[in-house]
Amino acid sequence: MKIQFYLRYSTQFGESLSISGDMEELGNNNLDQSLPLNYLNKDYWTVTIHVKRKNFKKGVSYKYILQTKDGSKKVEIFQDRQIDFLKKETEKIQLLDVWNANGDTQNAFFTSPFKNVLLHNKVSKVAKQHDGKFSHVFKVKAPLLKKDEVICLIGENEKLGKWSTEKPRLLSKVDDWWIVKLNFSDTFSSVNYKYGVFNVKENAFVCFETGDDRVLHTDANRKKLVILHDGFVHIPYNTWKAAGVAIPVFSLRSNNSFGVGEFSDITLLVDWSVKAGIKMIQLLPVNDTISLHNWKDSYPYSAISAFALHPLYIDLYKVAGEEFADQLVSLKKKQKQLNELDVVDYEEVMKYKLSILRELYEVAGKDCLASEGFKKFFEHSRQWLEVYAVFCYLRDKNNTADFSTWKTNAVFEKTEIAKFLVSRHSAYKEVAFFYFIQYHLHCQLKEAVEYAHKKGVIVKGDIPIGISRFSCDAWEAPDLYHMEWQAGAPPDDFTAAGQNWGFPTYNWTKMQANDFAWWRKRFEQMNHYFDAFRIDHILGFFRIWS
Repeated sequence: MKIQFYLRYSTQFGESLSISGDMEELGNNNLDQSLPLNYLNKDYWTVTIHVKRKNFKKGVSYKYILQTKDGSKKVEIFQDRQIDFLKKETEKIQLLDVWNANGDTQNAFFTSPFKNVLLHNKVSKVAKQHDGKFSHVFKVKAPLLKKDEVICLIGENEKLGKWSTEKPRLLSKVDDWWIVKLNFSDTFSSVNYKYGVFNVKENAFVCFETGDDRVLHTDANRKKLVILHDGFVHIPYNTWKAAGVAIPVFSLRSNNSFGVGEFSDITLLVDWSVKAGIKMIQLLPVNDTISLHNWKDSYPYSAISAFALHPLYIDLYKVAGEEFADQLVSLKKKQKQLNELDVVDYEEVMKYKLSILRELYEVAGKDCLASEGFKKFFEHSRQWLEVYAVFCYLRDKNNTADFSTWKTNAVFEKTEIAKFLVSRHSAYKEVAFFYFIQYHLHCQLKEAVEYAHKKGVIVKGDIPIGISRFSCDAWEAPDLYHMEWQAGAPPDDFTAAGQNWGFPTYNWTKMQANDFAWWRKRFEQMNHYFDAFRIDHILGFFRIWS
């Protein structure tokens, strides 16, 4: 079977295009093995491949790559063009595609915050208007339709209503695309057409897309299938607006809190956001910063782990549950005192929370660590969780996170650390205490974010550009950082002397050697909880004052 790809893209001298997809002929998604396209004319690039029909059992998806004059590559961020329609008599497939520029504003509406929350369940369903026998498949994107609106197709021939808006061909929504299958087998001349918007509730045409007519030049026959990926419908994309609120979790203190805002209090902010019409909550960093067990640890941008959550934000009552709620009765007076303070007493809150957590661990830890929920969390997190837990144990044993001063294990040795992870080791129970805390934090933050999603609100996290030089990350892999350097900022109007943040800088050469695995894991971890995230001082990826 023959497949012809045609990409509408006007290149500049020295640029070239290639295609990558999930089949052998397209390089199996390996960009280095992408298939080069051939220049056809000022508007189109093309390539033809021959494949076996058995390769189409699950369909084929693909995307295009632009190589610029300087040799760099621009890869389309989405791989959602698909060859997923076949007729048994098909011998030739023709793909007519439009380049999807990554910077196109409408692409934002196909990211997970919009698809899963902000625009979720807002698509009007319509009965499919496909022809039984079809030769052409029209596919187009339109993320910002109003309630009861769908995409329609109108054109100059009989099949497309001769530009009549009375009964246009309505498209159906499948994944990200609006689709209709039509039979143009008897059409051998070019056809002008446009997409439009149709209100199915009022049974009324709303508007045509703006711009020139689209033109279909290709013919069709019984053994040929044409699939058009027509990009975006040309309708205004600036109609969606929303506001957000940025806040540190510790500021969300409520009557239910224990002297500080907690993950459970996010739900109260969600309720307020819904009333205020706010669609996004942005939080300051929530990673564990416990280094010295004093107020200096309250700085949220100096984490001892790029992955672990801060015990400060744990809800003790949720950890206790109904079964052990009586153990917290005696804390009511202290809770009231801490909640009535004008500012958060970081040291007092942490002292009481860790003390109570140890008590709850004694009575509930064993069952918790044996639960299916914990086992699933542990398997997904063990790559960072085990090292973090041992680090915390050694930090408390040595009364400092400065591992260079530790009497033992100052230098990370994987085989030595593995000894602490065996249940018969004398320190294992203490190590597992930090598993217990992280699991409950994980559950509580996930629960809060899921509540936000149900209310139509998304949550944005914050990633500090630096890590503490006394962190488990630096302890485990010091070669990923320039430990002899300290990051900061030059003198400016805010600080005449400049700033020394104390963080080691990144050894980008070393990180690149393993394809930035540490950063990929960090982003993946943030993705468990947040719909989007801010990278603090993102300029640090390119240059940093040291």
